[in-house]
Amino acid sequence: MAAHGTFGWRELMTNDVAKAKAFYGATIGWTFSDMPMPHGVYTIAFIGKTMAAGMMDMTGITPPGVPPHWFDYIEVDDVDHRVSLVTENGGKVLRPAFNIANVGRIAIITDATGAAIGLMTSTPQS
Repeated sequence: MAAHGTFGWRELMTNDVAKAKAFYGATIGWTFSDMPMPHGVYTIAFIGKTMAAGMMDMTGITPPGVPPHWFDYIEVDDVDHRVSLVTENGGKVLRPAFNIANVGRIAIITDATGAAIGLMTSTPQS
């Protein structure tokens, strides 16, 4: 788990996961594991046995016309508390905090400049 205030996770939002897997596998040497989720498949990229990043099909998640992109999450000590500070500091809550089993609690916000970012309190891993 990353320290509070540091980037803890990155994921590729793309409309062609297979093509992205082929690219990053050949270019970086990542291997992949697909996890079925309620709304599709989430792909975890590994370098050796270490999780490196996630990938997901952005179809229906992002507005039409948004190009494929990397999305970052900042690890925070208490996602609900941090989300409660967003609007009073000029940001906007795009998706209120929600849980992902065995991963953590996540919220999607924009900062005061309009840049989207995720906030995440990870579930401790044993």
